[in-house]
Amino acid sequence: MTMLTIGKVAEQALVTTDTIRFYEREGLIRPARKSESGYRLYTEEAVRRLGFIKHAQECGFSLAEIRELLELRSDDAACCDDVFKLAIEKKLQLETKVKALKAMSQALSALIEICSRDKKPLDDCPILGALEAGIAQRRSGSE
Repeated sequence: MTMLTIGKVAEQALVTTDTIRFYEREGLIRPARKSESGYRLYTEEAVRRLGFIKHAQECGFSLAEIRELLELRSDDAACCDDVFKLAIEKKLQLETKVKALKAMSQALSALIEICSRDKKPLDDCPILGALEAGIAQRRSGSE
C-alpha cells in the first residue's frame, strides 16, 4: 500500500495542508499512520475522502452534515434512503435561503431606485430615510 505525505495528499486533492489539518481536527479525515519521524502518512483513500468533502461542500453541506454523511457511509444499518432524506432536507434549506436572498435583493433594488444620486447631505439621503422609516414602521406596527 502506497503511503502519501500530507503534502502529496494536499497536492493531489487540490487543497492546502492547513485544510487537511483542519479536517483532521474536525474528525473528517485521519492519517493512516505516522512515520518513525512523526510525519502524517495517508493512503489514497484520504485523497478520495477529501474529494468527497469538497464536492459535498459545493452542494451546500456544512462540515457537520458532511460528518453525518461519512458516518452513515460507515454504518452497516444505514441505507440509501437515509442519505436521500439528508439531501432533501439540505435542498429545502437552500431553497429557503434562496427565497430570503431574493427578497433582500428586491428590497435593495427598491432602495436603489429611490436614490437621487446627488450630493444631498446624508440627512436628506432617500436610502437612509427609507431604512429609518422602515424601522419606524416596524416599531409602530408591532405596538
